[in-house]
Amino acid sequence: MSRATYSVSSAQSQLPRLIKEAEAGDAIAISRCDVTVAYLLSRDHLEAIVETMEILANPAARKAIEDHRAGRLRFVPLRALKRADE
Repeated sequence: MSRATYSVSSAQSQLPRLIKEAEAGDAIAISRCDVTVAYLLSRDHLEAIVETMEILANPAARKAIEDHRAGRLRFVPLRALKRADE
């Protein structure tokens, strides 16, 4: 993912093109007086960020991640699990 930076006035004049770039996966930084004040992200990118935050806010999910990283959690393919009605 590339990240380009535009001034507020430049972003205003190029907004349609910047939206297309954001939709393509680029994060667009908007700056005022050489300080980044906003980002333009695609909907998919923002939803992925929110989903990650929700997972990390869940103590059980965080524990599962920590257990996996420590080698205490083993994954099996779904086909290896039998359905209850079989």
